[in-house]
Amino acid sequence: MVIGLGTGSTIFYAIECLSGRIRDGVSVEAVPTSYQTAMRARENGIPLTTLDDNPVLDLAIDGADQVDPQFMMIKGRGAALTREKCVASAAFRFVVVVDEAKVVKKLGGVVPVETLPFATKTAMAQLRGLGCRPFIREAVKKDGPVITDNGNFIVDCQFEAICDPAALEAEISLIPGVIESGLFTRFTGNTTVIVGNEKKCSVYTSPDVVP
Repeated sequence: MVIGLGTGSTIFYAIECLSGRIRDGVSVEAVPTSYQTAMRARENGIPLTTLDDNPVLDLAIDGADQVDPQFMMIKGRGAALTREKCVASAAFRFVVVVDEAKVVKKLGGVVPVETLPFATKTAMAQLRGLGCRPFIREAVKKDGPVITDNGNFIVDCQFEAICDPAALEAEISLIPGVIESGLFTRFTGNTTVIVGNEKKCSVYTSPDVVP
């Protein structure tokens, strides 16, 4: 199999499990969505490949910041949203692993948006017109903005509530200078959501069944 690996703490656990399966003889290659994931995968002996060599993936595994009952999501807290969306779109099956606190009735709050540095300020002005408060994400232990693996900025957009996530994703994508947003609304038909808590996990494969 060829699988996509998202970015974040949830994926680190998946990498550890996948490493054990490889030692047991399972044949897998992985497309990482960030330098961080690539480094962690190499450390665990997982062979890496690219979308150039494998434009169609059997499976992609990732986490999410929020998931609603229709399997629409907000992602991007790890600033890898563009590559995560590319990998998700290439996969036959998109598996999202979250704890139960990430399951919400309606999406809202911060939506990350990746922007070209050249056009970030003009993009922010147009993002305000969509009803949010945008802020350039500042780095920790480094002065200045967060720089993505693509060399761009992350603008965190604070929304009170998102009535139509799919329409908002489409509107954001039309703004010149925007690369991608953290709204993931186009993968509901091939998504599996695994919701865990301290005692168990539940697997949902059809929209409208997440509690």
